[in-house]
Amino acid sequence: QVQLVESGGGLVQPGGSLRLSCAASGSFFSIYTMAWYRQAPGKQREFVARITTGGITNYVDSVKGRFTISRDNAKNTVYLQMNSLKPEDTAVYYCNARSTATMIGYWGQGTQVTVSA
Repeated sequence: QVQLVESGGGLVQPGGSLRLSCAASGSFFSIYTMAWYRQAPGKQREFVARITTGGITNYVDSVKGRFTISRDNAKNTVYLQMNSLKPEDTAVYYCNARSTATMIGYWGQGTQVTVSA
């Protein structure tokens, strides 16, 4: 069982930056593929970024060059650095952990990001 707690969301002006954090409880964080998803009002949850156990990353096209996902296995934490934010980035951002051993996935409770002037 893994529990995920996101933090770092808030209100930011267009062009600004935020860094989201997702702290995981439990053991064996290093065997989890970690990802960020987001859900805007009235829309389905969508994939944003992923980092594998080996550090390979991939992103949805709309955030490439602006967002960076990273992980610190010693701190059981994954980050999402978001730069050049746009109003269309406004959403609740969710952290996801998926075990490479069992393929079971876990979700955090989400953190709100609002980009507005």
